[in-house]
Amino acid sequence: MDIKKQKSTLRKNDMYWGYLFIAPTLLGLLIFYIFPVFQTFFYSFNDWGDFGSYSWSGLENYEEMFANPEIWDSFRNTLIYAFVMVPISIAISIIVAVLLNQKIKGLTFYRTLFFLLVVTMPAAIGMIWKWLYNADYGIINHILGWFSIPGPDWLTDPNWVLISIIIVGTWGAIGTNMVILLSGLQGIPKSLYEAASLDGAGSTYSFFKITLPLLSPTIFFVAVISFISAFQVFDFIFMMVSPTNPAIDSAQSVIYLFYHYAFVIGEKGIAAAIAFVLFLVILVLTILQFRLQKRWVHYE
Repeated sequence: MDIKKQKSTLRKNDMYWGYLFIAPTLLGLLIFYIFPVFQTFFYSFNDWGDFGSYSWSGLENYEEMFANPEIWDSFRNTLIYAFVMVPISIAISIIVAVLLNQKIKGLTFYRTLFFLLVVTMPAAIGMIWKWLYNADYGIINHILGWFSIPGPDWLTDPNWVLISIIIVGTWGAIGTNMVILLSGLQGIPKSLYEAASLDGAGSTYSFFKITLPLLSPTIFFVAVISFISAFQVFDFIFMMVSPTNPAIDSAQSVIYLFYHYAFVIGEKGIAAAIAFVLFLVILVLTILQFRLQKRWVHYE
């Protein structure tokens, strides 16, 4: 009995110290993540005035939001951006990670080069690409001119502006995805490739039958965080497309529209409704990904 009591006391002490150590993180989550969700939900049912005054408005903000064509356009732009950018960026990142997992000359340099994308601020990336996309003196149109190809107005043409942002988003996501995927690749036992080689399997067969299945949990993780990040795209659009740009309607995302309503025109109630609907969309998409991952993710 004494031994059992001692074990019980030790477990209680371990639990006490465990909760004590994670208390700062839990407190941060409650203050900066969980509480704002409920606060935003409350704000979305109120009409906000000057100096923080507000009055209950019920579903008026949601009715006004869904009746506004601009809201639907922003959701369309965000969906196109996410479902085009994420698969392309993951595919390129897998190829880059596989190449950087080989024994090649200058491997450390190449890994560092791609890792720079991880630590570079999105605002800086957007500013640089804005210069590259300039229709008059940008380097992209200048290079296209060498081949007598007329360069488009990348950021002012409604037909090209979203494509331009997708290209930048894809380029900016490769570094982070590559680092995560590279860690997953290094966890795959080398003995599997050696056994496959002895059986006469080529590199292509090994990639599709060994690398991809064993890398699928990492790919799934990258897909989840990439979709969440894609639905929150703002920096690139804010830095590259000005509010007076004639193509702004074809480029603005949901978060950009949230910023416009909250901080430009001061409609904080509608902005809160936009933010909460986006939260639900991301939540549903994430749950759907977890349901579908059982069909293609292999944890063995």
